[in-house]
Amino acid sequence: MSQHNISGSEAFKRGPFVLIRTLPAGGRRRRRLRIVVAFAAGAVAATAAGLTAAFLAFGPGLAGG
Repeated sequence: MSQHNISGSEAFKRGPFVLIRTLPAGGRRRRRLRIVVAFAAGAVAATAAGLTAAFLAFGPGLAGG
């Protein structure tokens, strides 16, 4: 037997099970798109920084040689 003395709880009602949605219908899609755009921007920034560093390291020797 149960040791709990619960009465009138909605957990024991025979109504339909309803999920509470925390995001609007397109919220998950927008969040995923924002993450993809941020990742792409980071990749572009890292590539630009790498090319700039490579040019600063090897550029003067290539131009003069």
